[in-house]
Amino acid sequence: MRLARFGPAGGEVPAVEHEGVWRDARSVTEDFDSAFFAGDGRSRLERAVAGLPELADIANLRVGAPFARPSAVICIGMNYAAHAAESNSAPPELPPIFLKLPNTVVGPNDDVEIPRGSTKTDWEVELGVVIGRRAAYLDSPEQAMQHVAGYVTANDLSERDFQLKDSGGQWSKGKCCAGFSPVGPWLATADEIESSDLRLRSWINGEPRQDSSTADMIFDVGTIIHHLSQYLVLEPGDLVLTGTPEGVALSGRFPYLTAGDVCEVEIEGLGRARHRLTSGTTTRDGL
Repeated sequence: MRLARFGPAGGEVPAVEHEGVWRDARSVTEDFDSAFFAGDGRSRLERAVAGLPELADIANLRVGAPFARPSAVICIGMNYAAHAAESNSAPPELPPIFLKLPNTVVGPNDDVEIPRGSTKTDWEVELGVVIGRRAAYLDSPEQAMQHVAGYVTANDLSERDFQLKDSGGQWSKGKCCAGFSPVGPWLATADEIESSDLRLRSWINGEPRQDSSTADMIFDVGTIIHHLSQYLVLEPGDLVLTGTPEGVALSGRFPYLTAGDVCEVEIEGLGRARHRLTSGTTTRDGL
């Protein structure tokens, strides 16, 4: 089953794909949010989907993130050995984590502002995992997989000077800029996706950058969710980003993003996101 949300930011309509048609899911659920994932939302949707009306004028609607703002965005760093090498880091023995603000989550085709003062904004195609059941102190990676609601294409955008030079010893300064987590276009439920060998790719202005497979992850999805559950509580609707393969600007092989660039990221079975980078013009109180 594929889930998506269409419409203006803050007014997205939940939709489900059935027989190649996107259908309006509002008679079943107000949104694809924590309550939907935690409850019987999916089973109710499956029972009702054939009778749901087609969502009108979909071609002219904005594509939003395929789930409502999560309570947390938890990220795994250095989860592909080749990416660790291009970052001049050794492959980790345990999954390193960092957090992104939930308000970084935006639609797959939304414009993304380059942060004020940035010279090193970078791209990272990543497999996103959406949590379906509360997860704490899970017993095994196999049990952890039962807590996965589905998967999404994600771009873990980063500002490398903020992340590394101005970090103060942690990464989140370079990860939490506005719009730095485009996701979608849809969420594919866990029963439709085998996460162990999915092709991930990225392009800048149509030129290929990353091309790898989740088979190269150091820590697979089950291992990641199980590990995280020993240290924090994952809530339904939370987003876990599982790391990026080699081929980013940090490697020194490619230029960093600048205003006007178009970044595309795609994962097999999960669709392609396409976002344009714009100049950082947002004003902030006190700055």
